[in-house]
Amino acid sequence: MKKEMVHNYFKKYFIRLIKQAGFGALALLVLGIFYQPVQASGLKVAAVFETPIEEPWVNQIHVALLQAKKEMGIEYTWSESVKSADFARVMREYAENGYKLITGDSFGAERIARRVARDYPDVSFVFGSGIGPAEPNFGVFDNWIHEPAYLSGMIAGKMTKSNVLGVVAAMPIPEVNRLSNAFCNGAKEVNNKVRCKFSFIGSFFDPPKAKEAALAQIEAGADVLYAERFGVIEACAEKGALAISNMSDQASLGPNTVITGPVWDMWPTIKHVVTLVKAGVPTAQDFGGFSFMGKGGSYLAPYHKWENKLPADVKSMVEKRKQEILDGTHRVDVDESTPHSD
Repeated sequence: MKKEMVHNYFKKYFIRLIKQAGFGALALLVLGIFYQPVQASGLKVAAVFETPIEEPWVNQIHVALLQAKKEMGIEYTWSESVKSADFARVMREYAENGYKLITGDSFGAERIARRVARDYPDVSFVFGSGIGPAEPNFGVFDNWIHEPAYLSGMIAGKMTKSNVLGVVAAMPIPEVNRLSNAFCNGAKEVNNKVRCKFSFIGSFFDPPKAKEAALAQIEAGADVLYAERFGVIEACAEKGALAISNMSDQASLGPNTVITGPVWDMWPTIKHVVTLVKAGVPTAQDFGGFSFMGKGGSYLAPYHKWENKLPADVKSMVEKRKQEILDGTHRVDVDESTPHSD
């Protein structure tokens, strides 16, 4: 740690002197000496996940990192189902063992992750977070997929027969609220008779509890449900209700049940972050914008078996609105307030 502090001190000192002397080219030479980029073949990346790897949120990060391993030559390993009590230890072990980029989800261990990052200024930490970045090395991202969630709501608003839609979600936090509200707002735009019911299971991963909440909503009249959490699609398949999936393409869980759903593609984010780390560029940034549709970070899942079953006018309506979002002529509101059942 002391060696790193001395290194940084002299780096800043010499660059300041050179700039004052006006030697631009020499300044670049000094930067090259003191600030070497990480070699592509040697970049070691680790991910620390609070939930099991099959949970959609962390799975999308994992899939993108596997793609980076294949296409960008990184070394990649991960730890899943890491409890808050072990989060710091696991992060420190990776940092001590030469990993120059540590990423993952840290909503439940937010303060822990940030404290560890401060102790390793020469390592880049980029985590899912509801708070902003922190200098010098803690970057953040989030699943800004409210745009395809809104498009999914438009479909649900047209496909419901009971005019009652259900949303089964993790907990009323901003990241979940904005998706739930976007879905309901999209539905109400195309069907002013729609009523939305919201259930929060108090967990990021509890499929049995999510299924139970979904069954209760179906019993109360909901015939199209937004499966913000795992377990909902299973209930819909059993009871003949329709489902909108979340985070990943989940049609395989219920081919005749799942119409579509917002997909979070973490590849644009991971590709950008890995590129920065390789180049030696500081990553204390907010990378959330890479999850927007315009950046390729989110989109609607394919219709699969619903390609021919979904009415042509509904598909046309959604395609038109999607293009307006991409063109910047329609903006989906970000509403992070806690939703309440109609």
